[in-house]
Amino acid sequence: MAISASPPPKTRHFSLNSRATRGLIYQVIAIALLALGLWYLAHNTQANMQARGIQSGFDFLQASAGFDIGETVVPYDPSQSYGKAIWVGVLNTVKVAIAGIILTTLLGVLLGVGRFSRNALVRGLSYGYVEAFRNVPLLLQLLMWYLVFIEILPPSNEAWNLADLFFLSKGGLSTPWPAAGVGHVLLGLLVGLIAGLLWRRRVHKRFEATGQDGDRVWAPLAMLLAFAIVGWVVAGMPREWRIPEQLPFMVDGGVALTPEFLALLIGLVMYTSSFVAEVVRGGIQSVGRGQDEAASALGLNPGQKMKLVILPQAMRVIIPPLTNQYLNLTKNSSLAVVVGYPDVVSIANTTINQSGRAVECIAIIMLVYLSTSLTTSLVMNWYNRRMAIKER
Repeated sequence: MAISASPPPKTRHFSLNSRATRGLIYQVIAIALLALGLWYLAHNTQANMQARGIQSGFDFLQASAGFDIGETVVPYDPSQSYGKAIWVGVLNTVKVAIAGIILTTLLGVLLGVGRFSRNALVRGLSYGYVEAFRNVPLLLQLLMWYLVFIEILPPSNEAWNLADLFFLSKGGLSTPWPAAGVGHVLLGLLVGLIAGLLWRRRVHKRFEATGQDGDRVWAPLAMLLAFAIVGWVVAGMPREWRIPEQLPFMVDGGVALTPEFLALLIGLVMYTSSFVAEVVRGGIQSVGRGQDEAASALGLNPGQKMKLVILPQAMRVIIPPLTNQYLNLTKNSSLAVVVGYPDVVSIANTTINQSGRAVECIAIIMLVYLSTSLTTSLVMNWYNRRMAIKER
């Protein structure tokens, strides 16, 4: 019995007649030209700055900032460096972005689904909201909400009071807050959330393989609660709360959300959610009417049809434009300087005025927004791949 010899390995021959070779050459030339252009711009800028006696470099980040920041996530002192001040601004920007994305998603989905409600009042209110907030510039909305806080609300010594727990005034919103152990509980919630997602993924895979479904709601919620309790126990089971208290001239205690933060957050959420509502509406309309009729034939009520049939199919259309709205919200947070919120742009502007390092500070701002946008895109692209239909 003759044994056939294995075919010789294929060798690649580079020829200008090959489309792949020409494409590779064009890409190399384009990258080289781009690198040359960037080098020329950097060299020219450096030469012009030296000719005018302008200092350059990032060594200023180690110098003492000397200015205070009205709202911080981490402890900060004016004697600390410019680098620490800019880091505080980055954290303030991330805080607004994360809170805004969560609230915008909830409100936008509710409004988008409300456009298909059988109740005429709900449909009308959803439509009116979208048309009102979508067509007013964001800058004007931020100024409007800021004026509400500083002009319409009562002073701090006459704050609106809800059950002696929540106080709203020109000084912002004061709410109760745990005295200790918050970090451990939040870490427990994060671990519980990851465990719940892994559980749902396992149940979904088993359902696809065997057709046997499992608990996708109560088991993940139990994991979330269990890990949160573990974090609370590890923290020493703290039971004390910082409760806000109305004093003769101010509200003290608890955690205070400043009017600048609230004006920025509310403005971003109200504006962006109107666009998210339209994205959700378009995604729902992309689902064929036959799917709705088939769900009705199975006896599903309108809520079950929307949750189990329509929205899962609409997500393939919703996720890509929804990612753009998340990116817009993050980048629009740079308007925080209008209401005096100390985000990375505001603090970088102060740093420019004091240090004169405009190019370096602008480069830092660009890097911050590039990093946040790429991170958001990475997460949403992963989620988009998870929701995509996989052919067998």
